Amino acid sequence: MVWTPDTRRDYARDRKGYASAMTDAEWHKIQPHLPRPARTGRPRTTCLRSVVDAIFYLLQSGCQWDMLPKDFPPWQTVYRYFRDWRRNRTWERIHDELYQAIRDLEGREASPALAIIDAQSTKTGPDARGDVGFDAGKNVKGRKRHIVVDILGMILKADVHSAGIQDRDGAALALDKITARFPFIEKVVADGAYAGPIAQGNSPRPIEIVKRSDAARGFVVLPKRWIVERTFAWIGINRRLAKDFERFSETALAFIHTAMIKLMSRRLARYVEF
Repeated sequence: MVWTPDTRRDYARDRKGYASAMTDAEWHKIQPHLPRPARTGRPRTTCLRSVVDAIFYLLQSGCQWDMLPKDFPPWQTVYRYFRDWRRNRTWERIHDELYQAIRDLEGREASPALAIIDAQSTKTGPDARGDVGFDAGKNVKGRKRHIVVDILGMILKADVHSAGIQDRDGAALALDKITARFPFIEKVVADGAYAGPIAQGNSPRPIEIVKRSDAARGFVVLPKRWIVERTFAWIGINRRLAKDFERFSETALAFIHTAMIKLMSRRLARYVEF
């Protein structure tokens, strides 16, 4: 994208707060999908917008929970909301709602016809428990992020599992039940790690392998595969996801959904009035 006065104005943000803070338009994209206060018990006194801002700050800055700035709610409160929303699948529901809004914004059908799959091995921190293995190909001990994206680079499905699981076997986890929600997928594009009958048997749709030419030298943009690599780059902008610092893989998966929610809410707020 070429930066011009017009594009700079489109991407300009209010810098009164932190760079990760939501604008009013972004908050209005997320707010309707958050759980309502309970009808019984103590009334809710915590501002949910401050909670989401705190989670986005932690995601983007990569700080620890107990190092959240004091102008956010107490870190224990923020963590409790993040944990509860992970357990009751609130993050997934918000992600799916914003995904459909992005498809509508781009004038596309609700279900894509093409999916692209890839995996990324990441090192884990010292507190990681479970789903930790060794990826001999990448020489990485940790976990593997498996994502399936559409032609826009938006995530259709994601999974976090041991890095010791090969891509062709992890495809069964990443593609599990994907056609139940996106029935019109006709083809899955992948790299050479998914070649062979095992990966094809784990996929509900035919897999097209896009390989790098042996004659090519240096960096080469491969058809369709660059889209999923760009999505990994979008996720990696958030320092919390530069490495898998989480104790459990479920938490790492929730942060992937949170990163895409932040990205999609900004895109929707830029072009859609609230």
